[in-house]
Amino acid sequence: MPPPGVIAEYRTDNRPRIITEAYDDASRYVYQWSANICLFLPPSPDVSEVLLRLALPSPLRRLFDYRAPAGVDASELIPGVRLRVPFGRREIVGILVQIVSETDVPRDKLKPAIALLDTTPPMPASLIELCKWTAQYYQHSLGDTFTCALPGLLRQGDPAERRVQRFWIARPEADVSDPRLVRAPRQREALKVVKQHPHGVAHELLSQLGLAKDALDTLQAKGLVDVESRQIMPAKHHGAWLAQAELPFNHEQRIAYEAVKARLGSFHCFLLDGVTGSGKTEVYLQLIRRTLETGRQALVLIPEINLGPQTLSRFEKRFNARIVLIHSALTDRERTDAWLAARDGDVDIVIGTRSALFTPLKNPGLIIVDEEHDASYKQQEGLRYHARDLAVVRARLERVPLLLGSATPSLESLHNAEIGRYGLLRLTQRAGSATAPKFQRLDVRSRPLDSGLSQPLAQAIGDTLSKGQQVLVFLNRRGFAPTLLCHDCGWIAQCPRCDARMTIHQRSGELRCHHCDHRQRPSQHCPACGKLDLRPLGAGTERAEERLRILFPQFPVLRIDRDSTMRKDAMANIFSIIQRGEPCILVGTQMLAKGHHFPRVTLVAILDADGGLFSADFRASERMAQQVVQVAGRSGRAEVQGQVLIQTHLADHPLLVQLTEQGYVAFAQQALAERRAAGLPPFTHLALLRAEAYKPGQAEEFLELAYAEADQLAAELDLPHIELLGPVPAPMERRAGRFRAQLLLQASLRAPLHRLLTSWVLRLESLPAGRQVRWSLDVDPIDLY
Repeated sequence: MPPPGVIAEYRTDNRPRIITEAYDDASRYVYQWSANICLFLPPSPDVSEVLLRLALPSPLRRLFDYRAPAGVDASELIPGVRLRVPFGRREIVGILVQIVSETDVPRDKLKPAIALLDTTPPMPASLIELCKWTAQYYQHSLGDTFTCALPGLLRQGDPAERRVQRFWIARPEADVSDPRLVRAPRQREALKVVKQHPHGVAHELLSQLGLAKDALDTLQAKGLVDVESRQIMPAKHHGAWLAQAELPFNHEQRIAYEAVKARLGSFHCFLLDGVTGSGKTEVYLQLIRRTLETGRQALVLIPEINLGPQTLSRFEKRFNARIVLIHSALTDRERTDAWLAARDGDVDIVIGTRSALFTPLKNPGLIIVDEEHDASYKQQEGLRYHARDLAVVRARLERVPLLLGSATPSLESLHNAEIGRYGLLRLTQRAGSATAPKFQRLDVRSRPLDSGLSQPLAQAIGDTLSKGQQVLVFLNRRGFAPTLLCHDCGWIAQCPRCDARMTIHQRSGELRCHHCDHRQRPSQHCPACGKLDLRPLGAGTERAEERLRILFPQFPVLRIDRDSTMRKDAMANIFSIIQRGEPCILVGTQMLAKGHHFPRVTLVAILDADGGLFSADFRASERMAQQVVQVAGRSGRAEVQGQVLIQTHLADHPLLVQLTEQGYVAFAQQALAERRAAGLPPFTHLALLRAEAYKPGQAEEFLELAYAEADQLAAELDLPHIELLGPVPAPMERRAGRFRAQLLLQASLRAPLHRLLTSWVLRLESLPAGRQVRWSLDVDPIDLY
């Protein structure tokens, strides 16, 4: 280390030499006595006097001060590095935010950090800035936000370094005829095997190859083999990027591709509004190829884990590239390895679900959010961020283009396109020879329903199967039946912890609450009257599956929902059957509606389209329209035109008529006009304060105090155009044993609302009543429940 003070280096013969410390205490500049002075350093501070301000994984919206750890040079304390610190009786890992000279805590009360864990920040500066923006916008703890961005092992303090593998390599001069091996057959055989692998044998493969480590250790001691450590990383790309020929563009695809390509290297946000089967993915693929050719990386977000394998497969077939798939089902080690490889530039394409947005990229070039309308991009617990909206912020910070794609864009994104914030690109025709499916509303009034199936629908399913084609039956309700009813007294099985009915799951032989996951065995007798006439009412996917097996015993019936795909590889096994192209019936929930490509499906049957027509949630009609169009889009994606049959008791409902006859664009335009007239998002901005407690009324009491604080703050800050609605009980007041209530804030402008929220959450944290309840603030909520 150089001595404290400003060091002047005098260069002779290109060799640096420290000649003196000479500086003026007032100006802190070196006296200029020679033109050869070339380096100026400020005085090194005494590390014991350095104060560190850290973000810790705590719900508290504040930073915490510590003294620097012993034995660390002040120059190593760079904002963004991790430190292990004492916190109460625990040790936790925090992120250094800044070095400060003053603190509100007496210095003798400050604890020193235990250890510095990094020499450089694990996250790049742009990702740190994204976390800071996220915490500020969503009014969340910065420490918790950093926790969301880091893989689990790095949160625990593991080294931010790639794993290494040990390889055993034979020395060039090593020979199996070496006299030292005459009486060592195991060593001789081990050397023979190692010599057959010129790039080395990985330590993890020793047992598979029948090699013993002690034999290799002895060979190493004899100087016949060496051990080499190498980082684990995806295989490096060599040669051309394309492993498969690209598909030709139609005119609309070409326009979309050229528009985004022209913005590579700069920030701009595009909305790709393309009907189902219009070739959006081909546009993505060719833009990614162009990005790779410029030496940059691509990040692709998908809404569901179940879309990962087919997306990864399609990308791997197209590209000779290093691709990783990041999602919550990975082990901590797998996720950390992928995260670090992407950060170091050893990955070309990152595909992932919502949390993959926080994957660092060494050379970012393009961000794509597929199915941007999907509600899965909104986190509903903890840090309630929206990955689509944060993708816009990240693209701006990284100065790269963002492409949002959907056949049913969210009204928020369509509005942003209308006002010029996003570039709007449209694909109105299906790609290739495929044509749009035909819609038919099937009026089931006065018709008997057999496990949710009408006779005309069953006939259409049979006709389709007889032609050697596939059928998709959509029912967004898991289980066998949503209600268990006593036919004698009217008793209904209710969850003891929620204001909700228990769902019958026949496969597992239990009643299950889909809100808190409470489970119990059904009784043979009615708990109220003791009679035996207990009947399931309504139909779920299990019941529809059972009936379809009876009606069509010669054809496979494949159920796709959360229950049937819990086992590892279950989804892949089901898809392999579908991709064979043989006639079969797919029965499933919304998992079937998201981005899957089933070229042999020519009939889509929607068993119940009426649920979204009656809801207190102003977004219900938008979700229902998106769901219908997305499910319908699974049909007719090849040469045969598809058909969509929608069972409904409201065949003349204006929304259904408009959607099936004019399409999603017409629906969206009318829905936006209605939202504008009603003063609802995207024309206003919302924040929802939720509270829950075990005692009835306790949540409302806290929210009443919160209301008073917000009302007072609005007056103090002169924010007259913020409306407070509530507090009111949540639509489902009791859930998981807690009583819930909520308070809604609505404002015509975003800035005043956030100005209020920033001060409000600090006051809420100081309310004694807040310690008696569990509360959370949801900025831009998508569910009002």
